[in-house]
Amino acid sequence: MFVLGAGGTAGLFAYVYASVDIPDENMAARQEANIYYWSDGTQMVSTGALNRTIIRLSDVPGSAQNAVIAAENESFYRDSGVSFKGLARAVASTVQGKETQGGSTITQQYVKNTYLSQEKTVSRKAKEFVIALKVDRSKSKQEILQGYLNTSWFGRGAYGIDAAAQAYYGIPAKQLNPSQSALLAALLKGAELYDPSAGPKNHERARERWAWILDRQVATGRMSREERERYRTFPEPLKKSTSTSLGGQTGYLVDVVNKYIKQRALLTDQDLAHGGYRIHTTFDKDRTRQLTKAVENVLERDIDPKKREADAHVQVGAASVRPSDGALLALYGGPDATKRFVNNADTAGVPAGSAFKPFVLAAALRHGARASRDGERQEVTSGSHYGDDGTLVQPSGDAPGPDDAHPTLRQALATGGNATYARLGRDVGLERVRDTAVAAGLLRDSLAPLDDTFPIGTSTPSAIRVAAGYGTFVNRGLQNDPYSVTKLVKDGRSVGGFESRAKASRALPEGVATEVADSLREAGERSVGDAQGVDERTARAVGPFAAGRTGDQDRLRSAWFVGSTEELSTAVTMFRTKPDEPQLLPMSDVGGADSRRGSVFPARIWTDYMGAYVASRNSRGKS
Repeated sequence: MFVLGAGGTAGLFAYVYASVDIPDENMAARQEANIYYWSDGTQMVSTGALNRTIIRLSDVPGSAQNAVIAAENESFYRDSGVSFKGLARAVASTVQGKETQGGSTITQQYVKNTYLSQEKTVSRKAKEFVIALKVDRSKSKQEILQGYLNTSWFGRGAYGIDAAAQAYYGIPAKQLNPSQSALLAALLKGAELYDPSAGPKNHERARERWAWILDRQVATGRMSREERERYRTFPEPLKKSTSTSLGGQTGYLVDVVNKYIKQRALLTDQDLAHGGYRIHTTFDKDRTRQLTKAVENVLERDIDPKKREADAHVQVGAASVRPSDGALLALYGGPDATKRFVNNADTAGVPAGSAFKPFVLAAALRHGARASRDGERQEVTSGSHYGDDGTLVQPSGDAPGPDDAHPTLRQALATGGNATYARLGRDVGLERVRDTAVAAGLLRDSLAPLDDTFPIGTSTPSAIRVAAGYGTFVNRGLQNDPYSVTKLVKDGRSVGGFESRAKASRALPEGVATEVADSLREAGERSVGDAQGVDERTARAVGPFAAGRTGDQDRLRSAWFVGSTEELSTAVTMFRTKPDEPQLLPMSDVGGADSRRGSVFPARIWTDYMGAYVASRNSRGKS
């Protein structure tokens, strides 16, 4: 009976072994997230169906490999890839009506993760056993361990050890120390029971298993006693895992980045959905946080829909660009990307108003203007003004004061000057104004029809493009297209050539750009005093800045403030809109009757933001 039973079992096993082939890998085993990084190299967010980053075994520290082997399968490098005891225990447990037990080797767990489902049945366990034997003969132990570390579940939404290192410690796997590695190895027994942040009992269990894994490495010769003594303090992980959420500003940042990638690298949404991309962005974590805080502070302090009906549906968009190269450092796209999907920083639906007038001045300085309706073109300076007969008069002697009935182009830029700039645009030529704005960085399809109102800002460029356009002025006429990606990597290889950037193009003669920037600096000084609620001391601490803004003469349904230094060009816009309604709502009484149609609030946001920027810059300098 025994011989017949043993022979039958052996025959059955031989039949099963011959009939079960190694299947294709399941899709989930190879699916990765796209990982987005801040400009300092730290992880911003991972997106995709699975939070996983597949890495080579050479990128996993030896201490992490040793911790996992000690915890899960001490005989990994010696065994045949299976555990006969584990299989017997699983069969017995199922026959008794209990839940299928564990006890699998690393190879068996790799097979389950990579080739099979997670169901707990005898048939699946038997297949796992047979496939593990075949995998152990066809793959090296290093390949198996690499696959296991990349497919295992560590909790906090993390598949694979690299995603786990980010989720628990905010670092890539290659930076794990032996103590941190031991805790991650503990999580393989069940993250829901061993994540220390999930409660006191979890913390106690995690601490005990962490200590056991370190001791186990000593017992198995994978760690010296001297090294073990260095790790007596429990490596507390982060309270929250690295974000996999697109909430807050993150979704807006990712939206801008994805648009740029698709345009530059010619990738499709489907390409990105396949995952596996490592996307290094230009976004500065501190700048983004400071800009968000500045917007939220002003909205909470000054905008009250419960008190004023006109304060309902107020939206803000803002963007910061580095003029020297066009890097997009920060943006505010709205209150929450998961609740309001339109990116206010990148929308082309809000009229620029008086913030557009510097482009009219630049065109006039570059191309001149007609002296009269039928006259020849004449040179224009920022000191030129219109005389009583409607012709441009060049400065001579004392320039008119700011209260003069005929303000200079420079003065009209600071005070609003709709009539002056509407006339100037016609005299320069609307086509030349349009071409100058496009050369400086605005997109042609965001510009309004060339009619009499064109020079006073009926065009609707995004905050990103307005910030970049002003950056051209302070960058002495050299224009850089705004960009948001510095490197795109897939399977260890660079994609799209994002590391190399085109040189800045000459958009304006240096003298023209400098004269516009000087005029805007005068406007900046005046705007600090005119905008109620702006902290003048904070604004002046920024140093000389070029500023354009909307004001009393603007009747369009938007408010703008654009402030630019050589380091940072930032545009802030405020408007009102209801969901699913294309038309903007009036800004007339937003924030109260003295708000000048909301125009004081973008200036306050900019000042608060730049104050935080200057403070952080100074503190870094002292350190």
